[in-house]
Amino acid sequence: MRVIVGQFCHETNTFSVQKADVEDFAKLFCYRGDEVPARLRGTNSEIAGFLDVAEREGWAVRHTVATFANPSGPVTDRAWRELGGLILDAARAAPVDGVLLALHGAMVTESHDDAEGQLLEELRAIIGPAVPVAVTLDLHANVSDRMAAHASALVSYRTYPQVDMRERGREAAGLLRRAMAGEVRPTTVVARRPQLMGVAGGRTDTGPMLDVLARARAMEAEPGVLSVSVNAGFAKADILDAGPTATVTGDGDDPRWRAMAEELMDMVWATRNERGRVLTPAEAAARAAAWTGPGPLVIADGGDNPGGGAYGDSTSVLRALLDAGVADVALGSIRDAQAVAAMRAAGLGAEVTLDVGGKVDPSFGGPPLRLTGRVVHLGSGDFTHEGPMWAGLEASFGPTAVLRTAGVDVIVATNLLQLLDRNQFRVNGIEPADRRVLVVKSSQHFRAAFGPIAGEIIVADGGGLTTRDFTRMTYRRLRRPVFPLDLA
Repeated sequence: MRVIVGQFCHETNTFSVQKADVEDFAKLFCYRGDEVPARLRGTNSEIAGFLDVAEREGWAVRHTVATFANPSGPVTDRAWRELGGLILDAARAAPVDGVLLALHGAMVTESHDDAEGQLLEELRAIIGPAVPVAVTLDLHANVSDRMAAHASALVSYRTYPQVDMRERGREAAGLLRRAMAGEVRPTTVVARRPQLMGVAGGRTDTGPMLDVLARARAMEAEPGVLSVSVNAGFAKADILDAGPTATVTGDGDDPRWRAMAEELMDMVWATRNERGRVLTPAEAAARAAAWTGPGPLVIADGGDNPGGGAYGDSTSVLRALLDAGVADVALGSIRDAQAVAAMRAAGLGAEVTLDVGGKVDPSFGGPPLRLTGRVVHLGSGDFTHEGPMWAGLEASFGPTAVLRTAGVDVIVATNLLQLLDRNQFRVNGIEPADRRVLVVKSSQHFRAAFGPIAGEIIVADGGGLTTRDFTRMTYRRLRRPVFPLDLA
């Protein structure tokens, strides 16, 4: 069987002023052609899951691209044409029997609010209606009707923190195998409600998402049901279809698929007010000042989560910790290429005074902090994810420097990355388990790696671009009325 394999992922925060161009995809990872299997085989990735099945079945795989940019503002048309075009060009090159794609489901480009729907529509126009297309999606996909119409099967992650990417890749590839063999004829429906938020953001370590997923798994045991997904949606996208959805992929057309999807969305709607407690920076600092262990207190700065498109340079939590006199702290990280360059010029061990953070938009997360301290580490920022999320995948902060100021070690980075892996501290000379307090720029993914070593975890909102205060955002294209902006 001739199968196209590709990955083109981006979670777009439309309120960010920073766009994602080709170079931004390369900063996280961007592999092309035969480089894809060489770099991703055996990792915890969708592509690795695709390959597990493809190599077992002896498929003739046409590798295109595998790329993922850190969340940010819209993807440029240049990146869309160059990277998405690799997938479309492969479809034009010669007939195929099937397509496997790893997409995010919340990509917005300069020209397309529904970028994945646009890609799938263009792909379908090339390959025709009979060729099956199986797609994996992030749990935070904003699934459109167009995506469901042009993909044969949609398979979303079932974990958040996300640790099941390879497993979902295998599931999608297994469905494609059955479809290409003529055993099943997958069709997908999608349901939604007038809500932007639900199921506590999709957490699967606790909370209402677990009950909804349990019902979805029970549905999959019913005759003809091939895959059922529950998507928490991505709320920082000012597009028509932002918000939670349920998708059901079944064998052929059957009204049961729609009834199942609507039942799941009734459950999701009932969860809309469950969000969990979030502290102010001052409250988090007070908890840190009193912390005695055992194990580090982990403070997640969910308001400045680069994994949701925040700028990663919010200073509000760091300011609160310094004001409270909290020591033995490691903070990962503040993205500030200018400060990194200044510390590298000063050299390891140098005493410096410089402005750190708050330079993209000080109205989200606070202005730059004037800090005096010592440069205690300089590095390349290169690391390999220990896991469990993205285990085996390589990434880089770009050039980094660690500034020690008043008992706080601040990792200052060039590239924008969510802090979700212990090796991100270690590559900067910090063993996270040995610190009294850890601050991570993340909302939820960090729990997979840091939960096992944490004495306690608290979440703070310092007012960055991923703040839970939705009154800070002006939605113009989102369908209205919608919870929580208009509906209770």
